[in-house]
Amino acid sequence: MSTAGARPDNLPSKGRAFVGLLIVGLGTVIVPLDTSVNIAFPDITDHFAIPLPAIQWVVISYVLIYVSLMLVFGKLGDLFGYKRIFLIGLMLSALAFGLCGLAPAFHWLLLARGLQGLGAALVLSCGPALATALFSEAQRGRALGAYTMMFGVGAAAGPSLGGIMVQTWGWEAVFWFRLPITLLALGAMPLLRPAQGAKRTGSFDLFGAVLLALGLGALLGAMNQVQSSLLNAFVIALLGIVALAVFGWREIRAPEPIVPLAVFRRLDFTMLNVVNSLVNLVGFSSMLLVPYYLVRVTDYSLTVSGLILAAGPLGLAISAPLGGWLLSARPWASRLALLGAIMVGVATAVMGAWAGRSDMMILALPMLVQGIGLGLFQVCILDVVTARLDIKDRGVAGSLAMVTRTVGVVMGATCLSLLFATLSRNAAIGGLNEAAAFLSAFQATFFYAGAGLLGCLGVTLLRPRLWL
Repeated sequence: MSTAGARPDNLPSKGRAFVGLLIVGLGTVIVPLDTSVNIAFPDITDHFAIPLPAIQWVVISYVLIYVSLMLVFGKLGDLFGYKRIFLIGLMLSALAFGLCGLAPAFHWLLLARGLQGLGAALVLSCGPALATALFSEAQRGRALGAYTMMFGVGAAAGPSLGGIMVQTWGWEAVFWFRLPITLLALGAMPLLRPAQGAKRTGSFDLFGAVLLALGLGALLGAMNQVQSSLLNAFVIALLGIVALAVFGWREIRAPEPIVPLAVFRRLDFTMLNVVNSLVNLVGFSSMLLVPYYLVRVTDYSLTVSGLILAAGPLGLAISAPLGGWLLSARPWASRLALLGAIMVGVATAVMGAWAGRSDMMILALPMLVQGIGLGLFQVCILDVVTARLDIKDRGVAGSLAMVTRTVGVVMGATCLSLLFATLSRNAAIGGLNEAAAFLSAFQATFFYAGAGLLGCLGVTLLRPRLWL
């Protein structure tokens, strides 16, 4: 663990620290609440009279920007203060929610979503650093556990709240309802002391920041193009690889690098970040395909289906603070991360055994276990990355964990969709009807995803010190 860098001596009292954590959580929750937008896709499509494939740009214009810029903003937080960057993120988010709700045309909605992505990148890049700055190093695990829990609560509540908002006020409400939450967090920001993420000296590598954002954005954009044009995907990916290669060459020589690449010379650290992407790739399977299973295979109502889908985020919200408490009691971060990853793999493979209309508990239980595994894994990986980078790089550390997590989710959307489509097509060619082909492809996709993750974890055990 790196111990360099000065930590503020004037930490707030327990009461003020708890209030500060609630403020950071309130500001952060507006990002995972974006899961509410998915439920509004049909209404947005009808309102703007756009073809169905065009709706993907509502997601792409948002995700590409916030993922590609998170590490850059994390560095800005390290240099100019986490509170300042977080505050700017809340202000831009508030403006973006208003512009999204007022968008007169689809292209204006996409521009507003891009601005929302910018705000989300600013908020997420400094959220973990702000949370840990409120507590002593001995309580870092609990702070990160509580932070991860609030993130999970937002993700769990998003679809249900979105459904209510769309049904009552229309698609615009999935943006409007987050505006008062953002304004409330903004109003409470003065309660956070300036010492929580104070400004320090140092230079900012603007050209390196451009290269990093271009590289990450291009690689994520290439994933989106895989199913439509392999040639486009290859060209865009090549551009991203070149940009990241030049970025790496520059950072090695930079006096104040955006990302301290020296830490990646440690194979264990690099492998943990790769595993972070793999676990979230597999964990995204339930959010991607289970909704279609509930509609096509079962006859559950929307209410019951919503409860089943909420089991995963609920498990994450339960296990994250538990994981944070365990981390504060014992230095078990890597071992708990391995346990969480195994739970994700096993639960995902079990979902591949679903057949026909199953009992609600049979469906909800593996979803819950998968969510518990994700919660344990995410809080532990966040703790490991935070611990292994210098304390002055807390913004970069939190951003790195968030970026590798989101890359896994984007990869999951691409790879799992491609695998499912291929298996479904092969099943139909083999003579199965549409319903049977869907179920066969669903079962195989989940089995391969879960078993594949467990296989990769087995390979990492050849280097057991990774999890010690």
